[in-house]
Amino acid sequence: MPPNIIVFFTDDHGQWALPVYGNSEISAPNLSHLAETGALMQNAFTPCPVCSPARASFWTGLYPSQHGVHDHLAEDDPAVQRTDWLAGIPTLADYLQGGGYTTALCGKWHCGAGEAPKPGFDYWYSAWRKTPKYFSLTNKYSDQGRVIERQGYDTGIISEAAIDFLRGRDRDKPFFLFIGYAATHNPWINRPERLVSHYRKASFRDIAVDIPYPFGRPGSHPVAPEDPREALAQYYASVTMIDEGVGRVLDELDAERARDETLILYTSDHGLNMGQHGIWGKGNGSEPLNMLEESIRVPLILSYAGDIDGGQRRAEFVNHSDLFMTLLDFADAQPDDRSRYPGRSFKPLLTEAVEADRGSVYIGEYGTTRAIRDERYKLVLRYDGGANLLHDLLADPREAVNLFGEPGYEAVVARLSGALTEFFGRYENPDHSGLRGEALPIHNRREAWRKRRAI
Repeated sequence: MPPNIIVFFTDDHGQWALPVYGNSEISAPNLSHLAETGALMQNAFTPCPVCSPARASFWTGLYPSQHGVHDHLAEDDPAVQRTDWLAGIPTLADYLQGGGYTTALCGKWHCGAGEAPKPGFDYWYSAWRKTPKYFSLTNKYSDQGRVIERQGYDTGIISEAAIDFLRGRDRDKPFFLFIGYAATHNPWINRPERLVSHYRKASFRDIAVDIPYPFGRPGSHPVAPEDPREALAQYYASVTMIDEGVGRVLDELDAERARDETLILYTSDHGLNMGQHGIWGKGNGSEPLNMLEESIRVPLILSYAGDIDGGQRRAEFVNHSDLFMTLLDFADAQPDDRSRYPGRSFKPLLTEAVEADRGSVYIGEYGTTRAIRDERYKLVLRYDGGANLLHDLLADPREAVNLFGEPGYEAVVARLSGALTEFFGRYENPDHSGLRGEALPIHNRREAWRKRRAI
């Protein structure tokens, strides 16, 4: 029987904000344990540094210019709620359910109309629209489509729902459980005082304090907090609170003696700046949109005692489209048309200790901004008239020097831009391309995409 699969998928958790990625002050012993007993992907990225497109890419294995979701979906917008954003696109849940898995979602969906159970899921317990990330008396959830209210912290409520699913599942079938935590998302207030009080004493020495981002101005998603140290203490506490939720689920697996037959994965939708570059936010934390390393890098840890040797630290470049194919590979499932999927399974890297035969290249997009980077250079092309960027990440890891247009770098730009053009020429769906909003300012793009996709 293929392994059970649990995916912990967090909102706004930057790769830099975990001890296994070098943070010296955050406590996350359960995630550290998963890394010690499994594999840590050192160069994991999101296809898009904002929530809904990144999540849609995880679920579909496709890039935004294939699935058509290009920006945050405002869950309180009636037009967004009426639109089936992934209509006609098979999801990971569809494939796994079709392969004999019992499938469940607990927590954040954020691909539109999360209160309604989605095809491919046997169990649905989604966070209702703008459910607070902190303690609340009126947290709302969709329990199999029925709206209920719960009191407490969102992370704990989601963990309880996940444990309820584990205890009630069909033990004769493998299961897929998606756990969508969101505590690391703003506003960074009112996290458990027992955790926040500890982090108020932190130095936050792992936050790179830079000059303001030289190639744009701060955005409004969110604005800089009045008290940056308090916001950081709340954010660090959020990571530890999520880690505690992970631990509760691991304890349940151990109690059921199901740990050795379960692939456990931890990642996030995209990264986050918490003051780095003078930005508070992700790709939309600046105007024009950014593709900074803090915005595009995500944590990615995989642990499976049945097939993955512990203690691995893999340097290969991977993203959510690769993760989609990797999970199907572990489940012995295949997509309907392999040629339309840009991702490649990295299961052989983890289970067979093979040397990588994949190029170390990242490609990402956010609306009319597209980026490509290799082990040294990053090229950011803005098709809406914004400044194009070229960074030498070895000489300039903080991305403060723009080499685009400088003498001597013409070949680098030609090579990277050619690869970017080739990629989108192969995979882009013209009807869903992010470049179709190219003449629009950022505050109008979402409206244009919504109208184009509305049904």
